[in-house]
Amino acid sequence: MIQKISLFVAMLLISFGIKGAEVTWSYSVTGDNTAGPAVVFTATINPGYHLYAIDNPQGGGVPLSFNLKYEGCVPDGPIKPSKAYTKAYDDILEVDEHYYEGTVSFTQKLKPTAAKWSVKADVGGQYCNDSGCFRVNELHTFTGTAPAAAVKEEAAASEAEKKAEEEAKVESVAEMVDSLHAESGVLQPGVNISGADTSDWWTNVEAEIKAFDTNPEEENHSMWYIFIAGFIGGLIALVTPCVWPMIPMTVSFFLKSNKSRKKSIMSALMYGLSIIIIYVGLGIIVTALFGASALNVLATSAGFNIAFFILLVIFAFSFMGGFEITLPSKWSNSVDAKVDTTSGYLSIFFMAFTLCLVSFSCTGPIIGTLLVEAAATSNFISPAIGMAGFALALALPFSLFAMFPTMLKSIPKSGGWMNTVKVVLGFLELALALKFLSVADLAYGWRILDREVFLSLWIVIFALLGVYLLGKLRLPHDDKVEKVGVFRFMLAVISLSFAVYMVPGLWGAPLKSVSAFAPPVYTQDFNLYTGDVHAETDDYEEGLKLAAQLNKPLLVDFSGYGCVNCRKMEAAVLTNADIKRTIEEDFVMVTLMVDDRKPLPAPITVKEIDGQERELRTYGDKWSYLERTKFGANAQPYYVILNQQGHPLNHAFPYKENVQEFLNFLRTGLKNYKKK
Repeated sequence: MIQKISLFVAMLLISFGIKGAEVTWSYSVTGDNTAGPAVVFTATINPGYHLYAIDNPQGGGVPLSFNLKYEGCVPDGPIKPSKAYTKAYDDILEVDEHYYEGTVSFTQKLKPTAAKWSVKADVGGQYCNDSGCFRVNELHTFTGTAPAAAVKEEAAASEAEKKAEEEAKVESVAEMVDSLHAESGVLQPGVNISGADTSDWWTNVEAEIKAFDTNPEEENHSMWYIFIAGFIGGLIALVTPCVWPMIPMTVSFFLKSNKSRKKSIMSALMYGLSIIIIYVGLGIIVTALFGASALNVLATSAGFNIAFFILLVIFAFSFMGGFEITLPSKWSNSVDAKVDTTSGYLSIFFMAFTLCLVSFSCTGPIIGTLLVEAAATSNFISPAIGMAGFALALALPFSLFAMFPTMLKSIPKSGGWMNTVKVVLGFLELALALKFLSVADLAYGWRILDREVFLSLWIVIFALLGVYLLGKLRLPHDDKVEKVGVFRFMLAVISLSFAVYMVPGLWGAPLKSVSAFAPPVYTQDFNLYTGDVHAETDDYEEGLKLAAQLNKPLLVDFSGYGCVNCRKMEAAVLTNADIKRTIEEDFVMVTLMVDDRKPLPAPITVKEIDGQERELRTYGDKWSYLERTKFGANAQPYYVILNQQGHPLNHAFPYKENVQEFLNFLRTGLKNYKKK
């Protein structure tokens, strides 16, 4: 348990202070009952997130906006932020981004024109982190009072301003719909054109989507995947030099220290059970320390990925014989002393604890990788389930050989082959470390690990691994290979073949088997591949109309010009040949940009779920409102499959660079469409 807590010290330092995946807003009034009151908006931005500024340039994220309606007062100058924004160039979007981090306040001074005044605020914009972007949708009403003298002074000016505001007021929703249809031919919700039933096009369907999401088979599959991954990790740890030699020593100790075979078996079973308790307890502690949601934030955090990259490189060099990583001897000696001062099952528990400590240099990287994989599921019990699988594989031989001691004679003896296992693990850890560095590289836009660079490094790593397995490359602590066994030869063939398989990727080949690890295709400078997918339309209603005409389901892609992860999905997933063919042949695809600043012909007044009114001024506002009110979502990218009536045919698909899962998502939606 102690060794894994040490492994996660770096994560704890990085994640300290993470409280949630959002920007928290608070509101206050200063100078109430005076001639110069002001309303203050304060945004508290959690670590890892940034909020775009009011004047964020075109092509970047959605800028912050304050739409204010004044009653009994008028604005006194522009709204002012409490600090300057940060300016940074984004290589992917090719634009300077203006954003805030930490805490920032925005103040709007007022001039009262009545004894009682109010300000209705509609705050919009966008904030992002390394895993996605989210829209700001804040509604708040400020109220206050003013002295009589101040009211008289501003009354005349206020009356003229109010009259001008009334004249510029927006048309009714029905009139605006007619205007939109007349100018652009776009179908509007509730309007029946050419016999199309549009009554459900904007109806909320959150419950229908959740009905697809709560599939117990998928949850069970995920849990079984974590358990099996943990079990395989335990089997790998079992054949390392830190654990394998301990099996005959420990079993022999139990057989010699107990007079009856029954007691020997019970001692071995308790030893195995203690290992399981220790590692499962570790999984529970990790989740309790970080929380399930924080673990997922960590798994997608650029800072965490850099820390884990460094950690895996250190472990890889250790596996290859560069140096030995051991916990302080004081820890193991202290636990070992407990074995001598206690008796019975408690003594056996401390023996198991000692094994966990002394095997840290071999099991640490495996456990760390497993916990990161479990964290990405955002399930509270995933780390514990993963540790249960790992511990079961580790504990099983101790109990099994105690029950059948004659089997000890048939197990391979300790030798140089165990160091080979460590070195192979070192190569694999080094390759995996590049994946974590790639995540940070994409997040910060460094462009030091583009796809061709990543693939080149993997080709070299797996080619060298094949050469090593053939005995042509020796590292410290390796014995000279006199002859290569059949199993070792086959592993060398697999490694070398994998290296050759990746070579076409340097010219843009999709490489589906490594698409989840390699950077997106768009990062590649030289690319001969042209398998990108284009939407038929950029309008939701037009997409539904076209889907009805072609008798196909509608694939809605909520995206954004300033959405980096949208570009990742388009390059790493939608360019897959099977996905491209499926979308083009079986779907009508519509891409809706929630940060589209093109103005609507006239603003649309709509009601939020809580009954408050809001004005939609741009097409981006309109599509963001659609995503928020119909699907209950506020992040991009976000994919949904609908029938011609606007009802979902499968669960929604958020940002996840997994080709096979997205293909299954499409096929299931198509299957459900054909059923109906």
